[in-house]
Amino acid sequence: MGKAKLIAGALMVVSAALAGCQSTKEVLKIGEAAESNPGPCPRAFSLYDAQRIVEIKGAESFANVGFTGEMGKIRSLCRYYGTNPIVADLEIDMEFGRGPAATGSTATYEYFVAVTRKNVAVIHKEIFPITVTFKPGEDRVSMTEKIDKILIPRAGENTSGVNFEIVTGFVVTDEQRAFNEAGKRFRVSVGQN
Repeated sequence: MGKAKLIAGALMVVSAALAGCQSTKEVLKIGEAAESNPGPCPRAFSLYDAQRIVEIKGAESFANVGFTGEMGKIRSLCRYYGTNPIVADLEIDMEFGRGPAATGSTATYEYFVAVTRKNVAVIHKEIFPITVTFKPGEDRVSMTEKIDKILIPRAGENTSGVNFEIVTGFVVTDEQRAFNEAGKRFRVSVGQN
């Protein structure tokens, strides 16, 4: 009999606490943001011809390689609901190298992040600088760049992230682009773990 009174009393306290509330959503303050995206996030990737940057001083040989950079894994998370734009966060893993012809211990690279309408046109593009300093005796550096709150406008609430792409790459010269397109590589880490 004592347990039944205790359970009944607890139910009355919970009922009193919830009295006047319209829904569990309001009690928990979940709101619209908890609703699912109407589709997947935009695909995020680096362009093949801009995924690497290799500074070559003179003829194409490893002895003439200065500073290098390469994009690795790219991760993107996004959220959107209702008629709000897509808000995406991006992380880019990058590897940098200091070759035999590099002068100094610091190099500044530039990379871009562009939002595109899938296979149609660039909506927005930004260029970001990244400065890398190599410690004495160090020839490789790994970094992760984070870009928060990339806003992607949508035509309506049923427009999903699958209609867009987030594209990234290094700002390269025509010669560097041709080098990449030909599938050539000079990595400082070749033959090392």
